[in-house]
Amino acid sequence: MLASTPPMGWNSWDCYGTTVTEEEVLANARVLAERLLPQGWDTVVVDIAWYDPTARAHGYNDGAPVELDGFGRQLPATNRFPSAAGGAGFAPLAERVHALGLKFGVHVMRGIPRRAVELDLPVEGTSWTASQIADPDHVCAWNPDNLGLDHGHPGAQAWYDAQVAQLAAWGVDLLKVDDMQAPFYEREIAAYSRAIERSGRPIVLSLSPGTHLSTRHVDHLRVTAQMWRISDDLWDRWEDVHAQLARLARWAPFQRPGGWADADMLPLGRIGLRAERGEPRDSSLTWDEQRTLLTLWCMARSPLMLGADLPSTDEATFGLLTAPAVPEVLNGSTDGAEVVREPVEDGELVVWAARSATTDRAYGALVWTGPTARTVRVPVATVVGTGAGARPWALTDLWAGTQDAPEGGLALVGGELEAHVPPHGVRWVALDPA
Repeated sequence: MLASTPPMGWNSWDCYGTTVTEEEVLANARVLAERLLPQGWDTVVVDIAWYDPTARAHGYNDGAPVELDGFGRQLPATNRFPSAAGGAGFAPLAERVHALGLKFGVHVMRGIPRRAVELDLPVEGTSWTASQIADPDHVCAWNPDNLGLDHGHPGAQAWYDAQVAQLAAWGVDLLKVDDMQAPFYEREIAAYSRAIERSGRPIVLSLSPGTHLSTRHVDHLRVTAQMWRISDDLWDRWEDVHAQLARLARWAPFQRPGGWADADMLPLGRIGLRAERGEPRDSSLTWDEQRTLLTLWCMARSPLMLGADLPSTDEATFGLLTAPAVPEVLNGSTDGAEVVREPVEDGELVVWAARSATTDRAYGALVWTGPTARTVRVPVATVVGTGAGARPWALTDLWAGTQDAPEGGLALVGGELEAHVPPHGVRWVALDPA
């Protein structure tokens, strides 16, 4: 099964925007393999505009001279990906990533390149041309690279078949396909999924963005894709993390092997070197906010995709990413759910619970959204279940030892879990039968 657990890896977007180079991809891949692969971080994704030789920071280019083959399919810009010269495409880069024990992914936009339509290039294996299958009335509102496809014309499916076949031949393991869910293009998603199946290569399909994505689409998503975003881009702002609380609570009950609601990338470590948003910086989230983000993503079993420049990221961030609880809960828990949401003065107490899929261990996350620290109490039964609340339990602090982690203020007291929680922070615990 593809994506039997939530995919984990690295994506170039938060750090390099549209401008990442082959050298930078490989530098990050090496660190991922050396530092994070043992914990399950195994996928490297080249995000948008890898085919634009004029790509720049902080935006997209209208009328970009995107590199295409004779059938209108995108080719890596050789000024940024020199190993792609001579029509080799991403095959040499994918081979080097695979040699590190990692998987290789790329981003593509919905539709067909605008330049392919302007040049009226042929659709491989057919008698049709790009102008015959394009749909100029359904274009992306925020990116100028592509036109839509007319899925009433059989050439539309043929174009996707040819595009994905080439990506598969290069060795691509994950495809992040953008502008698919806002609005929700049901026929488009099905066509892309069909093209992957016809390629003969097992490729994870990740859909973006997730603006106002409804759970009513979950049945269609499960049979077509393995990852689906549930929000717009998430950045290193507390309001972005806070907004995911309600979204993750809504989607967590639908998580299952082979299909994962995706709360978006992790803006941790060194980001913004040439990104769409902001200047070069370490993540603007506090250490407590970073722990809250990682805890929620794990408890809700969202895919984890790092946005950092790993070679220049600090050791403290690696300490968070390599905490044993991250893969333990992400990959080995079940029934993650929000069980309490209680307004208290200037914030909310939000409690999540999950249980191990293989043992009697239970997991709890106590999140406090207010601007000052607070001591809270929650019945143990809220985390472990009503029937087990009366038995004795042993408590483990899952974030102990990480950067600026709160010390003390965490105990089992008279059948309750008492915790001192920092502002915008979390106390993440495991409970084992004593």
